[in-house]
Amino acid sequence: MPLALLALAIGAFGIGTTEFVIMGVLPQVADDFGVTIPTAGWLVSGYALGVVFGAPLLTVLGTKVSRKKMLMFLMGVFVVGNALSAFAPSFSVMLIGRVIASLAHGAFFGIGSVVAADLVAPEKKASAISLMFMGLTVANIVGVPGGTYIGQALGWRVTFAVVAALGVIGFLGVAKLIPEMGKPETDNLRNEFAAFRNVQVWLAMAMTVLGYGGVFAAITYITPMMTEVAGYTEGAVTWLLVLFGVGMFLGNLLGGKFADRSLMPMLFTALGALALALLLFTATAHNKILAAITLTLIGALGFATVPPLQKWVLDQASAAPTLASAANIGAFNLGNALAAWLGGVVIAAGLGYTSPNWVGALLSGTALLLSFLSAFLDRRRRRDSGNVATGSAEVQQSSVLLRH
Repeated sequence: MPLALLALAIGAFGIGTTEFVIMGVLPQVADDFGVTIPTAGWLVSGYALGVVFGAPLLTVLGTKVSRKKMLMFLMGVFVVGNALSAFAPSFSVMLIGRVIASLAHGAFFGIGSVVAADLVAPEKKASAISLMFMGLTVANIVGVPGGTYIGQALGWRVTFAVVAALGVIGFLGVAKLIPEMGKPETDNLRNEFAAFRNVQVWLAMAMTVLGYGGVFAAITYITPMMTEVAGYTEGAVTWLLVLFGVGMFLGNLLGGKFADRSLMPMLFTALGALALALLLFTATAHNKILAAITLTLIGALGFATVPPLQKWVLDQASAAPTLASAANIGAFNLGNALAAWLGGVVIAAGLGYTSPNWVGALLSGTALLLSFLSAFLDRRRRRDSGNVATGSAEVQQSSVLLRH
């Protein structure tokens, strides 16, 4: 695989750290600003919504410059947002910082997915995308637990200052390792929007919203769930997040590998098993060992859906993939925002800290049904295309016979 993928993974590592580390320090942030846990959950939802709107907006603006320069600009925005969060004097200012940082997220992964896919042979595209996302999964093994530990030992502000420094490293990695790939043709911008006329693109994004959103319903409130329900100490949350990150890392690699072989069956398996694992987590969260095992499975199954979903979007919008790719990253985070909000709603309703798990199971189960529909429509399209091709061949053959 090209060395340039390492630069994308470095940037993904920083972005993944800031996206997920808030879960590990959520109680400290809530206490510092004097807000409730569900209110502090807006730092997750606000970030996710920023990705939703920032992904297509910055991707469109990025058509004016080369993809390398756009990736460098996005890492700069990321650094500014995290620095603002680190020094925020109030909860509202921190929320603004989170939103600024989030604007870089969707466009970086969207443009990065296209760059990664362009660097390799067609049969390795899903694997290349998974290697870029490997930086995000490694962040959950190293960056997020490390950031959580720093937050508990030195304060959450130091955590976000370190994350801003990671963004600087990501900027330098892109500048050094990503090759100049030229500026996208602005004439193709209409084609980028035209890709959304394909119902399969919308179905893929709906699967993304609901499928991975199910993971965030549970993981957003993992700290209070593990301390109040499972009986872990606050310090143990760091190691639980390591297990979740290990699951994500393995699931990402397997998802990319098997999606290159058989995309939709891989997606069926991952979504179905994820819904089941989330449903079981409602019960296993009451036992320390079972909770740790289930959390690892959720990380693995949830991230096993990422490469196939991203590859499916690129396939359906192959003529103009950049905007659709970025929009799908936004869809991941729209699901995160929706799931985090729904999780807060059921907790605030007095249903307990395990209630977000069955919300997540419902979301992922719905995504599975949509994947069946998408596969059915794709098979029908292929069958109809085959019939048209056969019909055209028969007409040509008849014309030849008539001439003779």
